[in-house]
Amino acid sequence: MTKIGFIGLGRMGLGMASNMQKKGFSLVVHDVNGAAVDKLVNLGAEAGADAADVAARSEIIITMLPNSAIVHQVICGPGGVLSAAKAGSLVMDMSTVSPETTDAVAAACNAQVVGFVDAPVGRLASHADAGQSLFMVGASKADFERVKPAMEAMGTTIYHCGETGAGTRTKIVNNFLAISLCQLNAEAMTLMQGFGLDLENTLDVLHGTTATNGQLKVNWATKGLIGDIEPGFTIDLAHKDLTLVMEAANAARVPMPMAAAAREMFSQARAQGKGGIDFSGMLNVGCENARLEVPRLPHNSRHRI
Repeated sequence: MTKIGFIGLGRMGLGMASNMQKKGFSLVVHDVNGAAVDKLVNLGAEAGADAADVAARSEIIITMLPNSAIVHQVICGPGGVLSAAKAGSLVMDMSTVSPETTDAVAAACNAQVVGFVDAPVGRLASHADAGQSLFMVGASKADFERVKPAMEAMGTTIYHCGETGAGTRTKIVNNFLAISLCQLNAEAMTLMQGFGLDLENTLDVLHGTTATNGQLKVNWATKGLIGDIEPGFTIDLAHKDLTLVMEAANAARVPMPMAAAAREMFSQARAQGKGGIDFSGMLNVGCENARLEVPRLPHNSRHRI
């Protein structure tokens, strides 16, 4: 059986790796959080001492890490994946990083005859837990086929977006919309509250027109609108991703005024100490700034999922 390494057992990675292990894959795992490693070991995985140890013991190495700098360090840095990866092995990075990071890591892998796939993840942490993630994949056809079984164990929807780098760039586009919609929803719900309108009636109207969107209809119905701001995806990470959007757009000479405005609102939330809450908590930020009560769906609401 192919041995798969998994580095990065955070809020998304833990659920993804757990689903692979439960479905019969042979995993060796590592994370700076020992408790997360223990959870996988209890499911039958092996613990890796560090990134190099994971790479030395694996044919496919998956990384799911917080940002570009950490991805580059873990894969390309001293004692990283490439310091021990065997020729013919493959690295699949599922993190949300800059296109420049993906391109640099891919080149470093190629120089050592190690395959590389960028496959950032769509949907929410709850989907990762349930094995229902979506993947945007940049890879050669051969490498895509090689990693497809692993992705099928972690999710339900896989898009081969093009050659290496296409997955990361598709994720940048996706996250621009998803995160900006979160800010738009916060403003819309704050305006609704300021007008004194009924939340459920307003949602009935919005979901019945083209104003509706997945953040409001799916994510917010299970998080912010029911008062749950425990992080599935934090405001800090959303701010990081909007920064990636702006930097990538600037490099491509594409103006993004809406992204810039949304990023500033997430910057404001972070300055108010809200960076660690779920990004649907932008509703709390908007209402607090307007000195309004935060609207909540009742327990028997038809809009709860």
